[in-house]
Amino acid sequence: MAKEKPRLSESQEDYLKEIFKLRELNKKVTMQDLSRRLDVRPASVTGMIKRLVEMGLVLHEPYKGVRLTEVGEATALEVLRHHRLLELYLADHLNYSWDEIHDEAERLEHVISEKFEAAISELMGHPTHDPHGDPIPSADLQIPDSPELRPANTLKKNTAATIRRVMTQDKDILNMLSRLELTPEQAIEITETDQAGVRIKVNESQFFLPHSIARFLWVE
Repeated sequence: MAKEKPRLSESQEDYLKEIFKLRELNKKVTMQDLSRRLDVRPASVTGMIKRLVEMGLVLHEPYKGVRLTEVGEATALEVLRHHRLLELYLADHLNYSWDEIHDEAERLEHVISEKFEAAISELMGHPTHDPHGDPIPSADLQIPDSPELRPANTLKKNTAATIRRVMTQDKDILNMLSRLELTPEQAIEITETDQAGVRIKVNESQFFLPHSIARFLWVE
């Protein structure tokens, strides 16, 4: 018999989601990472991870960082599915702007029913990616196949690419990238690179982006 998933608080679900997102980047997840990402005190992170370990949702071993158990990963994927479907629904059907959808989805992801999730997924044709280009887990919690991506600031001069994901939720950065049309599925060309950043051609326009911004554009 499959192990029943425990009932979790919104905070506990947020921890599982952030652990998954950090592991998705092939990153060893530390307590410091979680403290920064969730904007909570290190002591609070330690207490929460201890509780999640006791609940069988997380493993925490010396030198290996924090990892999700099978049940913990399934829970994280379900929350991520809610979140990313909601972002797309808010953007495409309720006219929310690109920089607004994350915070609204954060509030709603914990409370929508599975019926509502299935309904908006069907309405949108069972999409595979959200407005930031992040993959949406399927109804059976599988991550869609994605091409190998790399940050735009690592490309060489005169390299053409297509933006696939935008890896930030910072509203000011998202607004700027939107104004510059640097959004998922946009074709670009790197025309110059130096220690400060990269010059990017979009259609007939060119913009200089510092490495600190260009690194958020993941391209194929």
